[in-house]
Amino acid sequence: MLPRSSSLFSLVLVAFAIRDNIITSEAWTPNNNINNNHNKISAATILNMAGHTETTSTSGTKNPLPNLPIPNPICSTEPGTWAYDTMSRRVDEEILQRTYEDIQDDLESPAFATIKKRFEELRGDLQFAATRQLTYLDEPSDNANSDERQKEWNEWKQILEPFISQQDTWLSAPWMVTEFYVYRRLMAAIGYWEPDTAGYRYDPFLKQKRAGLQSSVGSAEPMLAKIPALPRDSEGIQLAASIALWGNKMDLSLWPADMDNAKVDMFSQVLATASENLLHDDSDVLAAHCDKLRQTGGGNVDIIVDNAGFELVTDLALAQYLVQSGIAKCVTFQLKSHPTFVSDALEKDLLETVEHYANLNADEFPHAQAAGATWKEFLDKGQWKCVEDNFWVQAFAMWDMTEPLRSDMVERCDLAFVKGDANYRRLLGDCMWDYTAPFADVVGCYFPCPVCALRTLKAEIGCGMDADQVARAKELDDNWMVNGRFGVVHFGKGAGR
Repeated sequence: MLPRSSSLFSLVLVAFAIRDNIITSEAWTPNNNINNNHNKISAATILNMAGHTETTSTSGTKNPLPNLPIPNPICSTEPGTWAYDTMSRRVDEEILQRTYEDIQDDLESPAFATIKKRFEELRGDLQFAATRQLTYLDEPSDNANSDERQKEWNEWKQILEPFISQQDTWLSAPWMVTEFYVYRRLMAAIGYWEPDTAGYRYDPFLKQKRAGLQSSVGSAEPMLAKIPALPRDSEGIQLAASIALWGNKMDLSLWPADMDNAKVDMFSQVLATASENLLHDDSDVLAAHCDKLRQTGGGNVDIIVDNAGFELVTDLALAQYLVQSGIAKCVTFQLKSHPTFVSDALEKDLLETVEHYANLNADEFPHAQAAGATWKEFLDKGQWKCVEDNFWVQAFAMWDMTEPLRSDMVERCDLAFVKGDANYRRLLGDCMWDYTAPFADVVGCYFPCPVCALRTLKAEIGCGMDADQVARAKELDDNWMVNGRFGVVHFGKGAGR
């Protein structure tokens, strides 16, 4: 058992002081608390299926859908909303400007002349986002073409077709579509898949991700000291999940990393406010499911990863606990297939994180170094696996999960942790659900396996939250939906095998 005198244990334990009843679909009624001032989108679009009751998803699959009528998606047309500010200003003026500054030396070199021109064209589109219409991606060039690239291009054509056909702009098309499209366009500008160019496999966010990795150690050291000693029971998984949840607060697209903070523990300050910042907590349901997996010898558990940097370290800590506690016999990390959303993690980022921690000075960071060595062993023995898939960087709602990914998760996966805000938005189709709509009827009914969503709120969207907690959050913070202060732990049974 973990010593009760441990300060971190006490801080994390506070996160589970709130215990709320799960709202059933029969008890749920709309509270009309959604901002309905967004432009309505044609019913032909990918994401808008209000009133849809058939069993065929909009991507043409037979995937299950949410039990409730699907509302309209969020667009970026309403001044004063986070979506509007993101697409009309923040993506260009903050994210791409910071990216330009990070890679300026490369962009100014002769080898990057074409890349710089295409990068500036993308920024030009975003600077006129209200009037500039969306366009299709360029088809893969002959030297970069393959069955995988052609499939990915066809999927993006399918995503974009409804909005291009109705001449949507960067603001009038659904926010999720345009935000993912920014990063896919950036990859095209770089020539990410062009083997004979300077941009081949070039990660424009590498500097920021490495800064996040370097600065993660100070907060990770005291946290990683506790992971091996967490109790192997319901309390232990709740604590491990809480650490992974609040690690999502450390997002490089919102709070750029500072390598000077490598020895500073900032995470404990985040955990200290956890008790007042959970808006719904299904940790007890998650724990019961994990107990069943442990009792049967361990299951196959996936972690759908969000950010590199400190958040990824907390995901690795969760995965370490899952294996060491007997909940999982194998943990599979579902990772992005190309750089996106600044800090989102690829397989190379995960492997670099493991190597970095394994090679730390054991005298200075003994617990972090020991964790890194343990993680390397898990990878070497096949107890941890890494998988990249194009689906994780596309704007499909998760009920439109593509093949063969969905069939694999149906057949293999006993539990999936879905991390972060962008992944959570996709769970909801980035649609304007009532905040109290039951997670079980929005997500739990269609997801391919049992699912636990760990999310700190960074977008004006949500479901499954307790009405009294929502009211309290609104009173405490005008920006409660977008600044990462508040979080949720949701659990759903999944559509089943």
